[in-house]
Formats: sequence, structure tokens, C-alpha cells
Amino acid sequence: MMQPRPETLDKLRGVSTATLTTALFKRGFRNLFIQNVHRVTPGPTMVGLAYTLRTIPSREDLDHLGSFETRQNAQRKAIEECPEGAVFVVDSRGDAGAASMGGILAMRLQVRGAAGIVTDGGVRDTPDIAAMDIPLYQRRPAVPTNLARHHPVGINEPIACGEVPVFPGDVMVGDGEGVVCIPAHLADEIADEAVEMTVFEDFVQERVAAGASTFGLYPPTDPETKPAFEAWRRAHGR
Repeated sequence: MMQPRPETLDKLRGVSTATLTTALFKRGFRNLFIQNVHRVTPGPTMVGLAYTLRTIPSREDLDHLGSFETRQNAQRKAIEECPEGAVFVVDSRGDAGAASMGGILAMRLQVRGAAGIVTDGGVRDTPDIAAMDIPLYQRRPAVPTNLARHHPVGINEPIACGEVPVFPGDVMVGDGEGVVCIPAHLADEIADEAVEMTVFEDFVQERVAAGASTFGLYPPTDPETKPAFEAWRRAHGR
């Protein structure tokens, strides 16, 4: 799979998920914003390549406390193998009836240098995780152990998370509004366009705050808008 340029990840840290979804919409992508997940605490934008874990419903003969003792437990194995800088994305089937993980495993991912955690289920130990540095997005808090509802089966394979198809290596970007998944082969061009869109939107925001109408300004159909934008851009070093 095509890897994004190193500077692409830096560019994505400076744009919003709203802008990214618009850039994706222009290319026909309508379903890449993770549904019904919320950030535990505010913080800097999360950016990293997806590293995935897939779960199925738990089964009593397999999912018991003794299952944590083996090094082949897929949840623990995935966490120990998650690369530095990756976003750990969990397919919990939208089920927040039990935890996708808790504070200890979240801390392990933080120490290993993961860029963030996203689950369409829930996590336990939310107050502890809120005090950590690692960004975490979840549906809602879920106190029961994962064994009650989730059986981890697939490591770093295509998954569904919040109604979005997520492939390993896709670029995950999360801000205060939520998380968008950018197909890896589009990340460079999406980042470049989103930066340009952000510069123009900053210009528009300033004009609107000063009393300008959006007609002819956004989108820039008035012939005077583009020259005014270029002058503004030069004056602001953008």
C-alpha cells in the first residue's frame, strides 16, 4: 500500500476533519467519518496510520479470565505489536456493552508511542485515560471487561469502525469533532488540498466577521473575491 509522504502527516495536523471530509466528498467519498465516537479529552489533532483489531461476539468457553494468560490473546498481541506512531483502531461492532480496553492497555499503547486509539465501542477506566497524553475516541464509557461481549480475532486486517471501512495503513485524523479515515493512496493530495482550503476559509472567516455577505465570497463567484484573497494571502504570508 502506498505510504504518504512524511510531510503529509504534519500538514494533516493543521487542518480540520470538516475540511478533510469536504475534500474527500469532492472525490466521491461520502462515508469516511467515523460515526458516534467522541474524544475523551481535548487535545492536539491526532494523526497516524491505522493499525487494526477486529472483534466478534464473545463465547463463554473461550472468553474467560484464563484467556488473558496466553501470549496468543489477539487483543494483547495486537497492542504489543502496534507500531510507533500508529493509531490503534478497534472494530467493536458498535457495541459499548463491554470495554474495548481499559487504562492499563491504553497506557501500554501510550508508552509504545501509539498516536491514538479509536473504538466504535467503549472503554473502561475513562477517568484514568483522560489524564493520559494519548488521544482516545470512543462511543461511551463501558465498564464491564471486554470478555463479556468481545472476542478479538483479527490483527491488522480490514475492519469496520463506526460504519466506516478502515484498511491497515489508512490515515486516521482526529480533532475535537471526531475522526476521519483517509485512504492511504489519497492522503498526499487530500492533505495538500485541505491546507489550501484552510487558508481560503481563514480569509473568508475574517471577511464574514467584518460584515461581508457569503454570496460571491463562499464560493468565490464574485470576480473581485479571488484577487482580494491573493492580496490577503500575500499580506499574511500564507
